[in-house]
Amino acid sequence: MRSFFRRLFRAAVRILGIGMVAGSLLSIGILYFTQERFLFRGRTLAPDFVYPFQSRFAEIALPVDGATLAAAKFSQPGAKGVVLYLHGNGSTVADVGWAADAFVRRGYDALLLDYRGYGKSSGALSSEADLLADAEAAYTYLLRDYREDQIVVYGHSLGTGLAVHLAASHTPRLLILESPYLSMQDVVARQAPYMPSFLLKYQLRSDRWIGAVRCPVYLFHGTLDDLIPFDSSERLRAFITAPSHMTPVTGAGHSNIPTFAVYQQQLDQILH
Repeated sequence: MRSFFRRLFRAAVRILGIGMVAGSLLSIGILYFTQERFLFRGRTLAPDFVYPFQSRFAEIALPVDGATLAAAKFSQPGAKGVVLYLHGNGSTVADVGWAADAFVRRGYDALLLDYRGYGKSSGALSSEADLLADAEAAYTYLLRDYREDQIVVYGHSLGTGLAVHLAASHTPRLLILESPYLSMQDVVARQAPYMPSFLLKYQLRSDRWIGAVRCPVYLFHGTLDDLIPFDSSERLRAFITAPSHMTPVTGAGHSNIPTFAVYQQQLDQILH
């Protein structure tokens, strides 16, 4: 009888173990194939949505593999150059008209881009390569009308990784990073430590790319940023080999840096 119960117990343990393994594999599969839903907070806009911009602009459609990207191009006579603005995770082109105003006011044209799945852009993100291809398409579009030494690449938050990759692959005039991360892996480890790093399809390794950037790099970071901590910029800067300058914005959080005078003053100097 004891032998029977021992065999029964062992069988139960094996079944339980198989169940736990199957459950774990199912959880891993769900995390892997649905991570875009958790990582990206892009909202869509209707095709006939009217952008609330004050400055003169044109809507641009950029075809990429699997999608058509929506962008807004702000132009003025005699511009010093152009700023490619790559927005953060929770924004769309409609939300960042202030950036175009800031650049136009300083004598630059501007291109604001929505990644696939954001704003009026079609398609959906399924890989890091998608994000990088979207940024590359915008840069290639600008090369039709501007020399590389006229292009400034500006990234905020999510957009900083794309901006770093562009600047490492090309030779723009300047690279400006607002609230940058070391890597998406680092952000997820802080914000969602339950997600195994090997499941993350979006590594966005700014720390590995930024050493190849040859143009000057300017970093802005809020000292009270609770999404991407201030030390992310300090750690990232250690990998920069080009001339660089970091502006701590005392009292700023993650998304309100442009409301601080020190940011506006420094931007005046950068885009003089």
